[in-house]
Amino acid sequence: MLQAGDKAPDFRGENQKGETISLSDFKGKKVILYFYPKDDTPGCTAEACSLNDHNEYFLQKGYVIIGVSPDSVNSHKQFEEKYRLSFHLVSDPEKRIIQEYGAWGEKKNYGKTSMGVLRSTFIISGEGLIEKVFSKVDTQTHAEQIIKELGL
Repeated sequence: MLQAGDKAPDFRGENQKGETISLSDFKGKKVILYFYPKDDTPGCTAEACSLNDHNEYFLQKGYVIIGVSPDSVNSHKQFEEKYRLSFHLVSDPEKRIIQEYGAWGEKKNYGKTSMGVLRSTFIISGEGLIEKVFSKVDTQTHAEQIIKELGL
């Protein structure tokens, strides 16, 4: 997994609106880039809603939120509409972005080991450097976790 101080890999992907976006589109802005396993599951919904509830605050502080998962564009669109999410959700079915950020790996769930998306968040500066990595995400209060850690 990438660490604080590393250059954030640029990426291109399609969001829930069918628009192609890249990290470089947000040059000069700070980015909260978060990776999550699956749309409309309890933990992922809690995390997305926590971030969404604080999206205006983050925007005022100069941050843009981008979520990435292997789900399809259509799945992202339904997820956005169901929970009225107001940020980009990027579809990465080939897991290129996920792997580039080191957010793919071995997970243990109920004693079973499998490969999957490692829930993680990267705070990226306007110059494209990783400032902070959250590898232990509290899905219920993730926005507050970020605010506290960054001293916002």
